[in-house]
Amino acid sequence: MSPAAWYRELRELRREHASRKQEIRRRLREFASVPAGDYFYELAYCLLTPQSSAVRAGKAVEKLREADFLRSAIEPVDILFSREHYIRFHRTKARRLTEARAQFQEISTVLARGGSAMELRAWCARHVRGLGWKEASHFLRNIGHRDLAILDRHILRNLQRHGVIRAIPASLTPRRYLNIERRFRRFADTAGIPMDELDLLFWCRETGVILK
Repeated sequence: MSPAAWYRELRELRREHASRKQEIRRRLREFASVPAGDYFYELAYCLLTPQSSAVRAGKAVEKLREADFLRSAIEPVDILFSREHYIRFHRTKARRLTEARAQFQEISTVLARGGSAMELRAWCARHVRGLGWKEASHFLRNIGHRDLAILDRHILRNLQRHGVIRAIPASLTPRRYLNIERRFRRFADTAGIPMDELDLLFWCRETGVILK
């Protein structure tokens, strides 16, 4: 049996990808061109997005930039608590931001030293508080690293739709995360669409926009 027979709606998926391919590839090029001076705020964004709106997290990060949070001693909790861009679990996430600020020189050194995307992800997930495998993948993708799956609920729902996984897991241990990522990568190879492009296509399908 052909591998394509294991999956569902491949023809529709390829057609949908073709209609958005240029927009998706432009977004990936933008990620690859993010300067190192912006890495901290990309990290901050990924620390804020879990269980919070991506749009609100983006607005909160802009306020952090305006306050020069990385180079100042301000406490971020009031920014995260603002009604304009309220972030859930704002006190915990404020602590994570402050910890990341204190650790950022070390993080920058590790990123500059290089290594594969998977090696960098494993390091971030182990050493940066508040970054799990999904958030570490998200951060690295947003600064130009490729071939990492960002297994949030939008992506998992679409993987189930296309027959890549049978059910959405209640939780993702590192072992389960890597297993689903391998399945996602095989599916992408069968579809003939890079996994990074499928990730953005699925996100756009669920939300209507291609965010970061």
